[in-house]
Parts: sequence; C-alpha cells; structure tokens
Amino acid sequence: MVSLGLTLVMLAFVVRLLQVQAVDADVYAAKAEKNRYSSHKLAAERGAITDRSGVELATSVDAYDITADPSLFTRKETKTGDAPEQAAALLAPIIDKDTDEIAEKLRTPKSRFTLLARRATPQVWKQIKDLRTALADKASADPGAVNVLGGVFAVPTSKRVYPNDGLAAGILGWVNADGKGGGGVEQQLNKELAGKQGEIRYAQSGGLRVPTAGSTEKPAVPGSDVELTIDRDIQWAAEDAITEQVEKSRADRGYVLVQDTRTGEILAMANAPGFDPNDISQARGTSLGNAALQDAFEPGSTAKIMSMAAVLEENAATPGTRVTVPNRLHRGDRLFQDDIDHPTWYLTLNGVLAKSSNIGTILATGELGETQKQANESLYSYLRKFGIGKKTGLGFPGETSGILAPPAKWSTSQQFTIPFGQGVSINAMQAASVYSTIANGGVRVEPTLVRGTKGPDGRFTPAPAPKKTRVVSDRTARTVAQMLESVVDDEQGTGTKARIPGYRVAGKTGTANRVDPKTGRYHGYTSSFAGFAPADKPRVTVYCVIQNATEGSYFGGQICGPIYKKVMQFALKTLQVPPTGKAPARLPVTFSPGKPETPGRPANGR
Repeated sequence: MVSLGLTLVMLAFVVRLLQVQAVDADVYAAKAEKNRYSSHKLAAERGAITDRSGVELATSVDAYDITADPSLFTRKETKTGDAPEQAAALLAPIIDKDTDEIAEKLRTPKSRFTLLARRATPQVWKQIKDLRTALADKASADPGAVNVLGGVFAVPTSKRVYPNDGLAAGILGWVNADGKGGGGVEQQLNKELAGKQGEIRYAQSGGLRVPTAGSTEKPAVPGSDVELTIDRDIQWAAEDAITEQVEKSRADRGYVLVQDTRTGEILAMANAPGFDPNDISQARGTSLGNAALQDAFEPGSTAKIMSMAAVLEENAATPGTRVTVPNRLHRGDRLFQDDIDHPTWYLTLNGVLAKSSNIGTILATGELGETQKQANESLYSYLRKFGIGKKTGLGFPGETSGILAPPAKWSTSQQFTIPFGQGVSINAMQAASVYSTIANGGVRVEPTLVRGTKGPDGRFTPAPAPKKTRVVSDRTARTVAQMLESVVDDEQGTGTKARIPGYRVAGKTGTANRVDPKTGRYHGYTSSFAGFAPADKPRVTVYCVIQNATEGSYFGGQICGPIYKKVMQFALKTLQVPPTGKAPARLPVTFSPGKPETPGRPANGR
C-alpha cells in the first residue's frame, strides 16, 4: 500500500511536470519571461542648436526619469498597508510633486511601471538613491523596518537646457514634457534633433537588475546638431535694443531683423517681450512664438520702396521727375492727406520718398498704367515678385503669409492706400527681404535660418542653396538705393536719426495705422524703420518695428531710427565691414516751380 501510494504520488508529479514542461511549456515560459525580464526605452541624446560660430544656443544635459514599480508597494511585498503613503511623503519634497498624487500612482498593484517625475537632475536622483540605500541598510539591521523606496528607480535620459536663457527664444522654441519640440526650430527640425530611441532588456528580481543574467541592448542614435545662421552677439544687440525701446514706449511688442544682403542669411531675429525656454511656465502666452514671423501687420511707408521700384522699372518716372503734392488729394471715395498738414509741396520723385509723402506716392503709382485698373495690376505684380502675400521660404512653424488681395478685389480706397503700405499686411521677415532685394541689385534671395546639420558621425551637411529671383533690374535697384539715402542724409528726410558716422546709410521710415487684433479696428500705430548699409556697397539689412507705442513719440523715424542705428553699427563692427569712403549722390528733393523741368516724365496724375 505504501509503495502504491508513493507510486501514485510520483505519477501525479510526473503528469504535472509533463503538463508544465511539455504541454503548457510556452505559456509558463512566457509568464516567467514577463516577470523576470524588464524592458526600458533608451532616450536618444537630442542634438544641439548652435549659432553660425558653433556657440551653443540649446543643448542637452544628463537627467533621469524617476519611475516606480507599483507591484512592489503592496502589503504582500512590504508587509505594511501604507507603503505608498510613506514613500510619497519621502519623495514629494525631493521631486517637488504633490504627496497625494504620488501615493495614487503607487496604489496600482496590477501595474509594473509608473512615471513619478520627468527629467530630474542627477542631484535629485542621487538624493533619492541615498535615501533608498539608507532605508535598505536599516531594513537589513532591523527585521521590523521596511524599505518603502525599494520600488523606486531611475531611467537615464536628458534634459533640454538653454545656456543663454531667453536669448533667441523666439527662434529656438522649446521642448515639451514629452521631449518633442514645442515651437520654433525645436519643432521645425524635431525629427533631425531628436534622433532615434534605443531599448534595453535585462533580468530583474525584486525590482533590481540581476547583473549576472545578461541583457540585450539596442543603442539609441543621437540626434543631429543644427547650425543656425544667427550670430549670437548680433542677436544679443538686437534684443537689447528692442527690449529697451518697447519698455520705454510702453508698447505691446517689437521686433528687429538683421539679414546678410548677399546671402539672405538671417543674422538676428529679436522679439520683445520674450520668454525663457528653460521655464515656459512663467512665460506670458502672448510672448511665446516668434512675432517677427507670425504677426501680420500693415507696414506703412516702409513699403513705398516697392512702389518706387515699380515706377522706375516701368520707366514711368525718374528720381528727378517733378511731383506737385497738394495738401489734400481726392481719389475714389476718400480725401487723402500726408502725415502733416503742409502747403503745396514741389517735390521730385526722390523727394516724395525722402519726405514720405502718401499723396506723392499715389500720384507716382498712378502712372503705372493708362487706367487705374492697369496701374493696380502692374503694382500687384511687383508686390508679388518682392514676396508679398506668400511665405518667405523659411518653413517656420506658424509663419504668416500676410494678406495681399488680388487687384480685382481691391476696394476703392485700397487702390490708393496699398501704394503707401496700408490695406496690405506683411510679416517683418517679408519686409526685411524687400530691402535686402534692393540692396542685392534687385535679386531676391530667399531668407535662410539654418546653415546645415552635423550628424552623429560628425559629418556636416549644408542646407540647400536658397532660391534666387530677379525682381527689378540692377539699375533700378541702385537708383532706389540712392533715393533711400536721401531719407537719411538729406535734412528734409524723415530718417535723420539713423545716420551712422562714416557710413552711407539707405533707409526708410514708416508710421502706419495699426489694426488692433482684439477688436479688428484701427487703434494705435505700427512704427518702423528699414534700411541697409553701406548704401553703395550693401552688406547688412536691419528692419525694426514697434507695435502700439503708448508713451512718447510713435513716429517710426523717432523711435525705430535710433534702434536701427544702434543695431546696424554693432553689426557692421562685428562683421568688420569698412566704410566705402565714396560721397553720396545727393539727389534733389524739391524743385522750383518757375524753373524748367529736367528730362523725365511728370507724375502729377491724370
């Protein structure tokens, strides 16, 4: 009977072993694998963003995601019913999280993973690790003690850091909680910067890795570094100048762009107020983004150079053409005037630009066609060639195309306001590109912000060459440049505050009625100044805008002219651009009605 009983017992063991090791082997092996092995993603190191000289504007540093295995906080594992609460009380002040929130995450026994904190510094993880070790030592010495942090771990990752704080924040953007670009270049080139995640799989016991059991690892592939066209020092000078004036004028915002006229490369793109991408929780919603590319506004008189270029290119007038400018001009359903009351002005076409006469510009562009309809169509074609009404080619997130209706849809007043920059909307980059086009001999070079990328292998890949388009002839561009000098150099010009000792400066002021984005109605002004230097051998374009100045002057020449001067001087010095030494052309601004007119078609309207 004993032998029979033992035989039956052994038979039962054999049958069970056959079931476990043969019939259901795969099922049990899978369960064992699931509990024994743990897999974790390996974060790829995000590529750095640098300026044109290799100075880091955005980089990544070591960090840790603080995680936990909730199954290790159960009563069965810890021999206590309040392990989640004890652990939460210890962790909350270290990772700066709510105690109840942490405890709730640890009270999910069916889960093997929960994230407690993202991208904690190495110091934070060291503090947790030291505390966990101390509790483990205490538990070893005292059987009644419990290591309530035994189920807390860390996954190596990285944290995005911006060494210059808010410098170029509008360009760079930020990285969100998921490790993805949330704006700017970080978002635009997220795929290149992010790299590819890896994965590691290893044996574990009691939440701890078993070092002798081996592991498999697929390494992460680091992201590529991105080199921008920005010069950090010029960017700083531009941000410093515009921030100071926005605060002084108590304005809504302002922006400054600096561009290399020959290559189209953007040397600076400053916004004020800005934000610190290291802590966007403290940023105002209206400050996030890049207003220089995302704001659409009516440019005002800085747009007149497109009208003048069209008139010259079509041989409708010359710089010396006489334009008699009355105090008021009736066109369509409106009575037009200049920014100041004046007696009848006797101006040359050059003088119309120098004194920024709206009436004179209306009269001049009226010569672009035999009818107003033809004149509208001609002007529209040039505006489009200059890049108005379409994106700049930067591919920047949220960039606006501006607003330029086809001429058939121009209202009665728009036919006469668009020539002097009202009734059409642009962004600041489009405006800067217009001046760079004139400075570059009439050839528009698509603006660029990225010089290239450097992969994990260290190989540098330059960005594609920018597209080039001829807009006006070299002769027309040189003539417009000479006319722009009169704005700054002539005592009757509106841009005298932008003069730079030793350099010939071409520039234009602008003071436009501003559409309030909250109401959709005109309220306040858009003040601006645009130009390039040296005027006869251009190298740098600077464009400045102040939106809704509420204290002091709001005229573009008064508040943006000095910013232009400050930033341009710094840029010329930084780039080591010497003065040309040549004397300016000094085109006439006015004429005497009694004297014979020099050759050239009149522009007095029909």
